[in-house]
Amino acid sequence: MDIKNITSNSGQLDTKKRMLKAVFPGKYIQGENALNELPALIKLYGKNALILASPTVKSHILSRCNFADPLYSLFIEEFHSECSEKELNRLAEIVSRLKVDVIIGMGGGKTIDAAKIASDRAGIPVIVVPTIASTDAPCSGCAVIYSDAGTFESVYYQKMNPQVVLVDMNVMAEAPTRFLVAGMGDALATWFEARSCERTMSPNECGGYSTMTGLNLAKLCFDTLLSNGAEAKTASEMHIISPALNRIVEANILLSGIGFESSGLASAHSVHNGLTALDETHTFYHGEKVAFGVLTGLHLTDALPDEMQIVYSFCEEIGLPTTFSDIGLLEIDRSKLFKVAQKACLPQEGIHHEAGEITPEKVMLAMIAADAMGRRRKKEAGKA
Repeated sequence: MDIKNITSNSGQLDTKKRMLKAVFPGKYIQGENALNELPALIKLYGKNALILASPTVKSHILSRCNFADPLYSLFIEEFHSECSEKELNRLAEIVSRLKVDVIIGMGGGKTIDAAKIASDRAGIPVIVVPTIASTDAPCSGCAVIYSDAGTFESVYYQKMNPQVVLVDMNVMAEAPTRFLVAGMGDALATWFEARSCERTMSPNECGGYSTMTGLNLAKLCFDTLLSNGAEAKTASEMHIISPALNRIVEANILLSGIGFESSGLASAHSVHNGLTALDETHTFYHGEKVAFGVLTGLHLTDALPDEMQIVYSFCEEIGLPTTFSDIGLLEIDRSKLFKVAQKACLPQEGIHHEAGEITPEKVMLAMIAADAMGRRRKKEAGKA
């Protein structure tokens, strides 16, 4: 797929009115035993450090690490399951009371988002240490706030991206494979949403319009998934660090993170946000629901058959959802689907970056079409 043939010629636009913007983390470090770099990084940014850790990280990773250093004080706080205002207020009190001047967020997407928002509100640096490659949250300067019940509420934009993103490949290789696959679902959306924003001249997530850098990194993300995804999944299942696993971890975290933020969001993430309105989907990961959003977006935008074939085949090969039942919806209930579509079409949603008029009715029908094709393909493959 030639990027030149499917993007508009932005060189002809008036750049005085259309400001190009891109954002990046201050440092990105990925490698074996990268956690050993953390003490030196803490000393660069503060003297009173707080690690916000998910329960799993606290019990399985921090229990075997020693980050003690006489040049700083280190506190550990366990994350309380949802990146909600209640949790953020709790963290703000702790940061103030302990006079914390640098936060380290260790865990999955919601733990990281809470650390990023807490640091932004306190005006202090954040070091992000993802322990799973399940989303592109680590590198971005935005985060999602949920209700205490896990329903999407809003996107929170920080003043800047994380100072450091530290990725330990030993930790990544130990993580359950489902997280890596979910991360590929999240990353899968990057190129298609970036392309939609470029085609419709829609803004990105950092208040501007896509640079060539952002757009091409989004395309590289997609190409990397197709060429390395299956092999990386195998390495993850065997808990070994391979070149393919390294590439997919980088694609899930860095390429997707820069790509989505510097090029924009569209239908896939809006469908995800809509799906959070249904309790049945709450046990499924962000990237799994985003992957179904990608398929919905392909139907919504009347994608070419060859492109449909490529994306459905990729999802089937690595185990991403292609039907309603794959995300917990065991029957087609149009009233529930319309509720999803309405939430996906709220005025602030990126789905309006797609071409043409987008309505809840069109989105609901695109979801039904995505499911129907997924079920037909499973039946033809003898999996139904």
